[in-house]
Amino acid sequence: MLSNTVAIVGRPNVGKSTIFNRMIGERVSIVDETAGVTRDRIYGKCQWLTKEFSIIDTGGIQIQDQPFQKEIQAQVDIAIEEADTIIMLCNIRDGVTSDDQYIAKLLKKTNKKVLLAVNKVDDISFIDGIYDFYSLGLGDPIAVSATQAIGIGDLMDAIINSFDQKEINSYDSMISFAVIGRPNVGKSSLVNAILNQERVIVSNIEGTTRDAIDTPFEREGKSYVVIDTAGIRKKGKIYENIEKYSLLRAMKAIDRSNVVLFVLDGSVGLTEQDKHVAGYAIEAGKGIIIVYNKWDLVDKDHTTMDKITKHIRTQLPYLDYAPIVFVSALNKQRVQNLFPLIDEVYDYSKFRVSTSLLNEVISDAQITTPPPTHNGKRLKINFASQIKVAPPTFAVFVNDENLLHFSYSRYLENKLREAFEFTGNPIKIIARKKN
Repeated sequence: MLSNTVAIVGRPNVGKSTIFNRMIGERVSIVDETAGVTRDRIYGKCQWLTKEFSIIDTGGIQIQDQPFQKEIQAQVDIAIEEADTIIMLCNIRDGVTSDDQYIAKLLKKTNKKVLLAVNKVDDISFIDGIYDFYSLGLGDPIAVSATQAIGIGDLMDAIINSFDQKEINSYDSMISFAVIGRPNVGKSSLVNAILNQERVIVSNIEGTTRDAIDTPFEREGKSYVVIDTAGIRKKGKIYENIEKYSLLRAMKAIDRSNVVLFVLDGSVGLTEQDKHVAGYAIEAGKGIIIVYNKWDLVDKDHTTMDKITKHIRTQLPYLDYAPIVFVSALNKQRVQNLFPLIDEVYDYSKFRVSTSLLNEVISDAQITTPPPTHNGKRLKINFASQIKVAPPTFAVFVNDENLLHFSYSRYLENKLREAFEFTGNPIKIIARKKN
């Protein structure tokens, strides 16, 4: 699996965001925006010719000292640092500007692969102007029109050809788990407690951990990798540009993990921001364990744990399958209880149900509670098959896909959990026409 990142860089109003939208929004051969992250219009995922890569949109760079220019420059610097390939985007209508020359000079110093794209070449009458951009010294300019979708395929081909064939850390022989949560919930302290040593900086200043830190280790003959991530802030609250790229790194960490430890701050309780953070792991289809940290700071009696559990289940009904563990990373209280759950959630993420047993469960479910009718028609499931693991994904072959409503799909999911548990793992059910 390849992990490459592309940053789009250029002065203001050359069409960077339009190119970004075009690249992640074309439904023929490019995957839709990744839910959650790309709502911030910063980070997306693309697929082209079977190759997948991440893409970053950035603010415009200018020589003149404009409002927020320092902040934009910092954002661009981080994007350039993250990127394997950089697209420098210019505008054919304005020709080569002093800002273009300034940006080209900056990019030459990065030792990164740079592709030069010239936007707004909407028809043949503009094509002669493309030759002026050779003066930037960035190689052959690629003529594109973001609004007309001209030249996008050529640009995507050039992007794919620019990539080195590097492999990401997939840790195939190990169980990898990412530790996620909003800032200051105690993620790094939990990692330290898991490792039983101070390998990660611990601080009560929000945002201390800027990168994803991978630490392989062994426990009772099993190999693990713990991935500590930066705190994820809610959309609209990501004030520092650097936080946006911490989010990007956290998303990558989630992508390459088998299991996610979703950490809550027991001294604060469940917040709206926590719900937003959980969405990233859910959208990635990962097995999830809810870790209620800082239990030592909670004023409690013999009923507190049950009350908090009920509150979490009420507030996070879409995570009712995720086990909850109450820990104190500071005192290492119950931290060791995480490992049996990590193993269990991992095993269920890879679990396959035999086709005969699956169809027996689905058939019994239909007999016990027949599907409701809709406009005089009733759903009939003829056959079911598990088509994927991690997350467990099932195809049900039906007389009409539109008749499988959410409520009945959830009913089938509950029946599958009764039969096979799938602890900590989301279950996906896809309706397909029986033909």
